[in-house]
Amino acid sequence: MLSKDITDLKIGVLGGGQLGRMMIQSAINYNLNISILDPDQNAPCAHLVKHFTVGKLTDEEVVYKWGKGFDLITIEIENVSVAALKRLQGEGISVYPQPEIIELIQDKRKQKTFYKANRIPTADFVLTESADDVANYKEMLPAVNKLGTEGYDGRGVQMIRTMSDLDKAFDKPGLLEKLVDFDKELSVVVARNMKGEMECFPVVELSYHPEQNLVEFLFAPAQISEEAENKAYDLAKNVIQKLDMVGLLAVEMFLTNDGDVLVNEVAPRTHNSGHHTIEANHTSQFEQHLRAILNMPLGSTELITPAAMVNLLGEDGFTGNACYEGMEECMALKGVYVHLYGKKLTKPFRKMGHVTITDNSVEDLKSKARKVKETLKVKA
Repeated sequence: MLSKDITDLKIGVLGGGQLGRMMIQSAINYNLNISILDPDQNAPCAHLVKHFTVGKLTDEEVVYKWGKGFDLITIEIENVSVAALKRLQGEGISVYPQPEIIELIQDKRKQKTFYKANRIPTADFVLTESADDVANYKEMLPAVNKLGTEGYDGRGVQMIRTMSDLDKAFDKPGLLEKLVDFDKELSVVVARNMKGEMECFPVVELSYHPEQNLVEFLFAPAQISEEAENKAYDLAKNVIQKLDMVGLLAVEMFLTNDGDVLVNEVAPRTHNSGHHTIEANHTSQFEQHLRAILNMPLGSTELITPAAMVNLLGEDGFTGNACYEGMEECMALKGVYVHLYGKKLTKPFRKMGHVTITDNSVEDLKSKARKVKETLKVKA
C-alpha cells in the first residue's frame, strides 16, 4: 500500500510509446514524478520526462536495476520482464498491474485457459503446439490461429477458414479458436483500485482493418441494446475481479448473433479502444489508470458527448520520414481533435496517431469519421 503523498512518489513506467505519452499528459495535472524506460532513444516519451532511460524491456537485469529506485512501477506495454517485476515487488516496490497478471496476459494460451477455468464466457478453443498439430483439428474450422506469445497489434493472428489455409498455420505453440458468428465487436475499459472500487467506461463498438487486425474505427457509445450493454459491463467487471487486478483493463468482446457476450482478449493497460475518452468523457482512460494504481477515488466515466475515433496508420507502400496530408482540411471540421504520436518514421500500418471526432448526431459522427479516414493520410 502506498504511504507517501502522490506528488512525492517516484513512478516508473515501462514503455515510452504513445500510451506512455498520453499518460504523461494526465500525470502533469497531478505533478506526478514520472520516469520512463524504453529501448528506443527516439520513443514518443523520450523528451517529455526528466528521466528517460534507454534499455531493453525484456532484459531482467536491465529492468531490475532501473526499477530499484521507484516507489511504484506500471506499464504501457505487456512485453516486459515479469521476472524483474516479481523481484522488485518482493523488495517492497508496488507494481500495478501485478506481475503475475502481466505474465498471464503475455501468453494467449494461459489467458484462454484462465477464462475456461473461471467460467468466463469465451470462444471454444484448443491449444496447439505446431503447424502439424493445427492440422489435427479440422473439425474446428473455420477458426483463428493465434500465437501463444509474441503477438502484438494484430500480429500473430491468422485466419484458417478451410483446409486449404492450413499452410498458413503457425509452427509454434499457440491456440486454435473457433470462429465466432458475431454481430459486433465491442470493448469495455474497466478500472479497479486497491480498495476494490470499479468503474467501467461506456461500451464502444470497434471496426477492424480487414488485413492488419488493427482497429480502424471506434464509435462510442456502441449501438447495442441495454441488455447487451449490461452483459458487457458485467463481463468486464467479472474478468478484472477474477484477476484481482489493480489498474486499467481493456476487455475486447464479441456480441454474438444470439445476443451473448464473449471475451476475445484483454490488455492490462490503457488501450486503443479508450483514446476517445480524452475529449469525450469526464475522465480519460489515462487519468483513470493513474487514479487506480495510486488508490485514488476513480473518476466519472460518463460520456459528455458521442464520439468516434480513427486510427492514423502509415499508408501502405510508404516508409521514411512521416508526412501528413489532409491535416488542415480535417482540422477545419468542428469537433475534430488530432493526436500525433511523435514518431518521426512511418511504415505501412504503423500507428502514427489518432483522431477523435465528437458530435451529438450519430450520423454526422460517422460521416465525419469517414471523411477523416479518407482525407488524412500518413505518407513519406
